[in-house]
Amino acid sequence: MTEADRIRLDPSWKALLQEEFTKDYMLSLREFLRQEKRQGKQVFPPGEQIFSALNSTPFETVKVVILGQDPYHGPGQAHGLCFSVRPGVPLPPSLRNIFKEIHSDIGLPMSRNGCLQSWADQGVLLLNAVLTVEAGKAASHQGCGWEQFTDRIIELLNEQRQDLVFLLWGSHAQRKGRIIDRQRHLVLQSPHPSPLSASRGFFGNRHFSQTNDWLQKRGRTPIDWSVD
Repeated sequence: MTEADRIRLDPSWKALLQEEFTKDYMLSLREFLRQEKRQGKQVFPPGEQIFSALNSTPFETVKVVILGQDPYHGPGQAHGLCFSVRPGVPLPPSLRNIFKEIHSDIGLPMSRNGCLQSWADQGVLLLNAVLTVEAGKAASHQGCGWEQFTDRIIELLNEQRQDLVFLLWGSHAQRKGRIIDRQRHLVLQSPHPSPLSASRGFFGNRHFSQTNDWLQKRGRTPIDWSVD
């Protein structure tokens, strides 16, 4: 059995990404993560949840892609979906601002539940550019290989799917989304929902209603953005 065979990954994604797991960058990344754990470092999210975004939203069901940067680095927060936290965990500031914009845009009440699993189940791929992080150290696993892996995911969606909506919040996501063909897909951009930038254009971007308008015009079921 190869290393790729051992990875628990949705079959639709596994068929498309199997080759990536044999490449040098991924072998180096795997060894890096092993070394981190050997040194007693805590890595988030837990191993079985690293690929939760892909396992929650099979390739053929993706309607919308939201790109995050890297997982939350606080204990009990990250569970493999960008911007999402486990049920019962206090809302991080960026997620609170996302809910504020949803309330302003489409009138849904502010949610106290920060778990976005229901979005993923409806076809919203909640993909971080980097899929792991060391506890307490934001961005600590950037530049270790995950970016190449997630670039490939975006390439596959761009090339093999049609009429997706990509929500690119902040310069990091927008750089990563440069390869997206705007003739095939809807790309919506704004500042990041972080408290540092939300007031510069994230608030009022109306991305949630625009996404649903786009989907409905193409005969597809809109996203229910409520969480509670």
